[in-house]
Amino acid sequence: MARPVTLCSGQWADLKLTKLAPMAKKMGFDGVELACWGDHFEVQKALQSPAYCKAKWELLGKNKLKCFAVSNHLVGQAICDNIDPRHEAILPPHVWGDGKPEGVRKRAAQELIDTAKAARKFFDAAPPAMKKEIKRVVVNGFTGSSIWPILYSFPPNLPDQIDKGYEDFAKRFGPIMDAFGELDVKFGLEVHPTEIAFDIASTERALDAIRHHPCFGFNYDPSHLGYQGVDYVKFIRMFGDRIFHVHMKDVYWSSRPTEAGVFGGHLGFGDPRRFWDFRSLGRGCVDFEAIIRALNDVAYEGPLSVEWEDGKMDREHGARESCEFVKKIDFEPSTLAFDAAFAEE
Repeated sequence: MARPVTLCSGQWADLKLTKLAPMAKKMGFDGVELACWGDHFEVQKALQSPAYCKAKWELLGKNKLKCFAVSNHLVGQAICDNIDPRHEAILPPHVWGDGKPEGVRKRAAQELIDTAKAARKFFDAAPPAMKKEIKRVVVNGFTGSSIWPILYSFPPNLPDQIDKGYEDFAKRFGPIMDAFGELDVKFGLEVHPTEIAFDIASTERALDAIRHHPCFGFNYDPSHLGYQGVDYVKFIRMFGDRIFHVHMKDVYWSSRPTEAGVFGGHLGFGDPRRFWDFRSLGRGCVDFEAIIRALNDVAYEGPLSVEWEDGKMDREHGARESCEFVKKIDFEPSTLAFDAAFAEE
């Protein structure tokens, strides 16, 4: 069978899961990737209530949906970031607390560990048939970065500033990954601007910093690489053994100079003056044919999760056509050479 196609629920957190689940099934999805905001997957409730995880599976089962991963990007962002008032809007109140930066970072780290505990509990409660399909327990997310604000080196960065940023990441995420390891849970970083890893070079450096911890891998998403000019197919071939989950998301970038370049010119998404913008699947510039072939080459067998974003399209229309697009473009790898039939016995 081709890989299951799921819907990342993060962009639908304004809807209760009881409403989103039947909608996702109607749009053609095989399952959902549950975000840890809104009511889709509530970490502390999952840990505290004996019935919570079972009830989630019953809701998914009622709608004939599967689940292979949960995502907690918002909390992860606060672990290594330089905390400012923007973070209060994306964090649970018990993580934000009094807003003092180091306290926020430490509470965010604990919440990510709690997410791994909740995910383990949730997937352990999966129906027997679902358990057979789960290759690994995955929590997707972000890391944040103390050095993203000095990406453009002017005034010139001091000799050890970047090194200290990666040391800070390792100091904070090393113990988190150890906790993930005790639970046999994998962390999938979505390589993305504002994170400790945002392209191939920074990904290699992040892996070195964390000493290639076996629980630290990637939620592969080509949309954040393509418009930067990063080889998003090579990323698969370089880090294939650490791709724990895949987001299918498209992005458009201009073939001509624009008023606002890669940095965006402080313009909002959807502004026609931008050099790049997220698009519904199949309507951007990403070569998904090459991606599927590369995923087959590295033997990725997990889900293909549609993270739908297109500021100028109705989201139900976009999610439906994106689901159809992924199911059409995906295919199983060959088990034999195409010219084997010509060989004589």
